[in-house]
Amino acid sequence: MDPSLRWDDGGLGMSGQRIGWIVAILTLAFDQLAKWFVTGPLRLMEVNSIEILPIFRLQWVANHGVSMGFLTASSNAQRWALALGTAVIAAFVAVWLARETRKPDSIALGMILGGALGNIVDRVRLGYVTDFLNLHFGAWSPFYVFNIADAGISVGVALLVLRAFVTRDAPAPAENKDG
Repeated sequence: MDPSLRWDDGGLGMSGQRIGWIVAILTLAFDQLAKWFVTGPLRLMEVNSIEILPIFRLQWVANHGVSMGFLTASSNAQRWALALGTAVIAAFVAVWLARETRKPDSIALGMILGGALGNIVDRVRLGYVTDFLNLHFGAWSPFYVFNIADAGISVGVALLVLRAFVTRDAPAPAENKDG
């Protein structure tokens, strides 16, 4: 394969880490912009729900828990503990991103980091995470209501898992043990 077309090297003109940081910033910015738009101009908090397509609606949810409402923070101490726990995970992802050399993994880590930061901003600023995207089929919603940050985290994790199963790094060359 032509080296200029490979994701794993510098063929795209930017380091994997730089691309990852750009993806993190864009994910965070898009998440916060979308949350501002649905709470501000669309007034989703007041109208509660806006049907966009027969299978998709904007629906206001103040998520005081973690994923899918799990570990609901019912006090200020719990709120800050959730924010701190998410910040620790985000720091781990940031360190991983800073050391990552594969561009696809850097992009996935950037999505995860940007999503985590988007939800941290909400939890610190509002005390809850703003969720508003609802994919549904009639009365059945296969997913909990989510946001752009959640989508970034989910897609980033899925990409990391997929890459881990689909691509294998070349094994290190065996050392010559014959003298």
